[in-house]
Amino acid sequence: MKLATLKDGTRDGRLIVVKRDNSAYALATNVALTLQAALDDWDAREPQLRALAQQLEADAVQSRPLDVKALHAPLPRAYEWVDGSAYINHVLLVRKARNAEPPATLRSDPLVYQGGSGDFLAPTQDIPLRDEAWGLDFESEVCVVLGDTPMGTLAQDAGKYIKLVMIANDVSLRNLIPEELAKGFGFFQSKPATAFGPFALTPDELGSAWRDGRVHLRMRSLLNGELVGDTDAGPEMHFSFLDLIQHLTRTRAFTAGTVLGSGTVSNEDRARGISCLAERRMIETIDEGKPKTSFMKPGDTIEIEMLDGEGHSPFGRIAQTVVKVP
Repeated sequence: MKLATLKDGTRDGRLIVVKRDNSAYALATNVALTLQAALDDWDAREPQLRALAQQLEADAVQSRPLDVKALHAPLPRAYEWVDGSAYINHVLLVRKARNAEPPATLRSDPLVYQGGSGDFLAPTQDIPLRDEAWGLDFESEVCVVLGDTPMGTLAQDAGKYIKLVMIANDVSLRNLIPEELAKGFGFFQSKPATAFGPFALTPDELGSAWRDGRVHLRMRSLLNGELVGDTDAGPEMHFSFLDLIQHLTRTRAFTAGTVLGSGTVSNEDRARGISCLAERRMIETIDEGKPKTSFMKPGDTIEIEMLDGEGHSPFGRIAQTVVKVP
């Protein structure tokens, strides 16, 4: 089942069900007005939404052509946005870029931070940038949406709390990060609004690509139309989403609608490319003594999507342009 949120002039939009080929949608507001409302009562609403999705695929319900530009992020705002750093290669490279040692618990204890969740960017919404010196970077990620998840959830039980899967561009302002972390209190100004792909999928929609709490598909990143990353999101995700949920719930519960990110998808094989510019800059530093790639500037574009084995784009495409703002 594939869900999305149609813009309607309100903060949270209207819930829609989308055809598997992304061509059309049916309004789902007779089941739940918004995606958050559906998540709040998922056990009751999910079967109704599935029935509507089946009708849509069979052309047995009124549908309309889909225009991705008319969509919000699937959750235009959320109760919580928690982002991990589940790809060890990314952690090692970026820590080197900051001249920082990786934590001793790198392979046993996940890194997470809590970002802003009150103002997510739509999949085709511009990325606002006030100052080019801040070092704007894209980060191509996979993420999941949780149902109500109790404190003390173990990894082996965590799968049942994953309701939806999405992709994200977790925008970073790299040049603001070192000073923030030096204060010992984590990211804040260096993590502006995150963008999400247009469609949220139930895990079963991914078939065999969803297994062991990971999405086993390629993450493609195109910068100014050039393919810069074709990374494999599955095998090198050291901490699965199941592991991340166990870590998150050690001391507290999480409410339905919490979004949990994987961190930047990253592979050791350099031929797979990058999912953020910070990695390319670090590789340049290792090979040539200093970085030569600039961070993003106004007018630059970034496109992010995952393709399945048949070349389809199940999550749809994030396609954004950086724009200068006052």
